[in-house]
Amino acid sequence: MTFPDITPDLKAAMPQLRGRLLANQSLAELIWFRVGGPAQVLFTPADEDDLAYFLVHLPSELPVHVVGVGSNLIVRDGGMPGVVIRLAPRGFGETSAQGDIVNAGAAALDRRVAETAAAAGLGGLEFFFGIPGTVGGALRMNAGANGAETMDVLVDAVGVARDGQKHRFTNADMKFVYRNSGVDASVIFTSARFRGKAATPEAVRARMDEVQNHRETAQPIREKTGGSTFMNPPGQSAWKLIDAAGCRGLRVGGAQVSEMHCNFLINTGTATGHDIETLGETVRARVKENSGIELHWEIKRIGLPR
Repeated sequence: MTFPDITPDLKAAMPQLRGRLLANQSLAELIWFRVGGPAQVLFTPADEDDLAYFLVHLPSELPVHVVGVGSNLIVRDGGMPGVVIRLAPRGFGETSAQGDIVNAGAAALDRRVAETAAAAGLGGLEFFFGIPGTVGGALRMNAGANGAETMDVLVDAVGVARDGQKHRFTNADMKFVYRNSGVDASVIFTSARFRGKAATPEAVRARMDEVQNHRETAQPIREKTGGSTFMNPPGQSAWKLIDAAGCRGLRVGGAQVSEMHCNFLINTGTATGHDIETLGETVRARVKENSGIELHWEIKRIGLPR
């Protein structure tokens, strides 16, 4: 599918824009599953001011969605109408430490936050080393791993609203819940500050090694996957419910439930977005039938069906 090219009109309306606008840009190459249709417009802002300028001048009727490194995302095969914004490392990827605070741009990898903390002799952020996403995604989804989550360490975050206004959100303002935050979905996070605690670099590195070893031995991280597919129900493990429902190794087209960790779906090489989403819904139905428990998607699904 291709969409009407609206980039000439957007460029004409935004003569001072410094970022890059691309029409009908493939999203499959930007997400870990390697599936999905194009974005009608893909915008990569130069920096926070450029993002604000773009949003101020963007027609209000155009939908906007933000994509990071696509590690927790299914793009449907019909693609994304409107604008997809992708914050790039240049402009949004810097990290630094000052005292017990780690500063990070929204495009910085979560593992980079952990590495920056370790270099500064700060502990408490090691769990980020096991999350294969960006800071922006961690803020939006209250990302967590290995018994800790973003809400435990966030000081505050900065975001740009749809009207181009910049806002600072305290930890309380974020209204964190399990795998989500309560900040309006139209806000695009641009940076954050996290608080660590003094620790020896050796101890922090050892903990990061433990986190990485767990990922490599328990999760199919070298496959085309999207990370944990479903949220853990209260008091339950999603993977155990999926396994008990007989779904380990289950296939739909080119999509498969991982044999290694059955809360992971993988693209075996020929999957479409439809295959992966259908497989996930099949798993949900089988778990509901087997246990009476309804699983909820942790992976975000966006776009139109083909």
